[in-house]
Amino acid sequence: MAFSWKRNLITLWIGVFFCGMAYTISVPFLPIFLHTELGIDNGLEAWSGITFGITFLASALIAPFWGSLADKYGRKPMLIRSGFSLSVLYFATFFVHDPYIFLVVRILQGLLAGFVPASIALVATNTPEKEVGYALGVMSTAGAAGSVIGPLVGGFVSHWVGNRESFLVSGCVVLVAAFIALFGAKETNFNRSAVRSGVMDDLKSAAHNRPFMMILGVTMLVATSVMIVEPLLTIYVLQMGGNKSSASLSSGIIFSAVGIATVIAAPRWGKLGQKITYSKTLFIGLIGGGIGNLLQLGTHHLLAFGILRFSYGLFFAAVYPALNALIVKFTDSSFRGRAFSLNQSATQLGTMSGPIIGGFLGGWIGIPLVFAINGLALICVAFFFKYRGPKVVAAPLSSPE
Repeated sequence: MAFSWKRNLITLWIGVFFCGMAYTISVPFLPIFLHTELGIDNGLEAWSGITFGITFLASALIAPFWGSLADKYGRKPMLIRSGFSLSVLYFATFFVHDPYIFLVVRILQGLLAGFVPASIALVATNTPEKEVGYALGVMSTAGAAGSVIGPLVGGFVSHWVGNRESFLVSGCVVLVAAFIALFGAKETNFNRSAVRSGVMDDLKSAAHNRPFMMILGVTMLVATSVMIVEPLLTIYVLQMGGNKSSASLSSGIIFSAVGIATVIAAPRWGKLGQKITYSKTLFIGLIGGGIGNLLQLGTHHLLAFGILRFSYGLFFAAVYPALNALIVKFTDSSFRGRAFSLNQSATQLGTMSGPIIGGFLGGWIGIPLVFAINGLALICVAFFFKYRGPKVVAAPLSSPE
């Protein structure tokens, strides 16, 4: 049977959807698990922050190594490795009764992650050039869709079965993603005779590609921007008059509004980027995201806040497809796995630092001003990239000899 990039895209979309769903089934309920199952009473906030952030730190540090392996041995083996490894670790969590062992498991989850960047790299290198923007736009909806469904499934499982059992469900779901990658994903555009490079060589090569380094910087700032309001949403809902008993549900619905908007808008932004260039759609997405944050500053009604979050998501959905497409544009295909792994490192560093910065600023200057700073920062990044960013295609970033 002839290779079909569309079939590959659908297969990997489903795999990333299940992987994202598995994560959000159990991880949002970590504080409850630590308290009710592992007996953490004192310092619960600190334990929650550490167990959440340590995974992202470990993933950021190890991602360049997995990217090097991906470019040497293929992206599909990385999919299979990460999928089955994460499944085993989710199952193992069910048997954990000590918080320090749980911390070790969370570190291992970060070290063995990589399903999503490997999927994106595989799609980017096995899709016709004229369809890459659309394909990456579609791929960006997979994780968003999983993050919308996951908390609903996790909440139901935790309520009716138990918080510990949610990790079993996550393990089963990510196991489905692993089998989808094993039997469904195809990789044809890959040079198996390439010499594997070292991580330091990859970092040096990346450092010499200014457009790529700028994209990594924007990626980290964008990830920080997304996560900076994460620890503040529930508190903000309460400040707007939300009921304490339903604050988690209300904030969950409001947070999911961004994911729903991403599913709707991202493929369309991907197609538009092919017509007007990805730099322009990135600019529009950052400006729209910035203005959306500023408008949330003066909102004092839950329904209006939810509508603004959805509208913000419609514009911000342009950002990640544009960044991924620009990585394809400014890197050579032989470096693509390492490029997306470095991009994952930047994302994970932003994801780790965002909640810390948001929590600190929220307690110091108040949540409304956090939205204001976040919005102004996105607008500044948009204009900086527009006027100081790459204007033409840079020389391909080749694999070091």
